[in-house]
This record gives sequence, structure tokens and C-alpha cells, in this order.
Amino acid sequence: MTGEPATGLRVLAVDDLPAALDEMRRMLSEAPEVADVDSAGDPVHALKCIQANRYDAVFLDIAMPGLDGIELGSLLARLAQPPVIVFVTAYSEHAVTAYGIGAVDYLLKPVRPERLSAALAKVVRMAGTPDGGEDRAPDSDGMAALPVEAGGRTWYVHRDDVRFVEASGDYARLHTPTGVHPVRIPVSRLEEHWASAGFLRVHRGYLVSLEAVRELRSDPTGNLLARTDLGDVPVSRRHARNLRERLLEAAQRGWLGRRS
Repeated sequence: MTGEPATGLRVLAVDDLPAALDEMRRMLSEAPEVADVDSAGDPVHALKCIQANRYDAVFLDIAMPGLDGIELGSLLARLAQPPVIVFVTAYSEHAVTAYGIGAVDYLLKPVRPERLSAALAKVVRMAGTPDGGEDRAPDSDGMAALPVEAGGRTWYVHRDDVRFVEASGDYARLHTPTGVHPVRIPVSRLEEHWASAGFLRVHRGYLVSLEAVRELRSDPTGNLLARTDLGDVPVSRRHARNLRERLLEAAQRGWLGRRS
């Protein structure tokens, strides 16, 4: 459901640092999408607010004493009618976990007005109406981009640029035209979130984008390989039939080779 709610959003800001909480409350209060802002200086107070009131969204800090923001967000996600969750933090390394529990956005402090506006646009789409529970739908693009850190820098790799994913211990190696990027997330988690975007498990240690597959071929020992423009991906026997069927479906839709 799209469109701004008629009476605006009711949101809760949670941060244990008073200055940061005041600034977030000010920015939210000035946003045209927001009708009412409450604030909580710790997770316990936040839970009391949520039990007493209905919020369309909760803007959560992560590094808080006692129950941290990730733990609080996980609790909120289990509610029958959960608020939309947006994390606001100084730490980029929790982004994958945050999206994994259903957050719609992940804002890094200091929050720029344009990023807050983009986050609120996502909240509006998710919330639909201030009392809208049934109109909410899960965010299928919660992990459409993953943060990669190296040399003190953080940047994002977009799912559409990934040809295939290779398991490497606790990491997944994202193979893209710009290089191979390791992210700290199990391949099984990516399989769960990226299946609807056309990524298929073809081997215990590999996912492949159906759109990236150019052809199937056998190596000299008879093992099946899925060829992409960035290299061959091994296909195990147990996954071969499913891959062939999905590739046939993709070919009929004209999807094959679009990522090349």
C-alpha cells in the first residue's frame, strides 16, 4: 500500500544518549510524514511505551546498556502487529543482523536529513495507515544491499551486481564485476532472503543468480558446472534437476544472461 497516511505516523525514538535522542526526536518532529514522536532513554522504558501505545515505527539505537537495540528489535519483530523498525547507530557492522530481523532501514549517525527522509518513505510504504496492521507486508528487499568493510571503509554491494555466492567459513564471498567481496553472513541466510530474487542453491557451498547463468556444461570428470561471466559454479547432483527446471522457466521468461 502506498501514499502518506492521512493523520501521519506515530513513532518512538530510542537512544540512551540524551543529546542523540533529542536530535532524533527533533528531526522526526520536523518530518512531514510524522504526526507524533515519543522518546525513550533505555530499552526498558521503550518496552513500557510500546505496551501502552501503538506505534507505526520505532527508531532504535543499537549500543545500549542491558538489552541492546538488536535484542529489542528481535522482541518487537515477534509482536502480533509489530512496528516498523529502523536502526539508528554509529556502528555499520550490525547492518546484516538488523536487516535479518526485518528492519526496513539502517541509518548511520550523524543522520543526514535525506537519509531520514528515505527511511520514512519506507516506513510509510510499510505502515500504510497508522492503525494499519493487516495492510503491512514483509520487506522483501531488506537485504538488497550488504555492507562490506575493508581498510577502515564501508561500502555496499547490491544484490543485483552479484553473479554467485561462495561459502567461506562464517563468511559469504560475493562475486561481482568489481571483485570478490566477503561479508560476515552464512550462505544459508542469504539463500533464505535472496531466493525470491532468483538466487538458487546449486551446491553445499554455492548460490547462483539464475539471471547470470549463460549455460550448463560438464568438466572433464563429468561434474556439472553453471557458467557465468565471472567463472564457473559447481552444481551438485542433488541440485542439478532443480537448477535445470528453474533455468528452463527463466529462459521462457527471457531472464537468462541478463546479468552479464
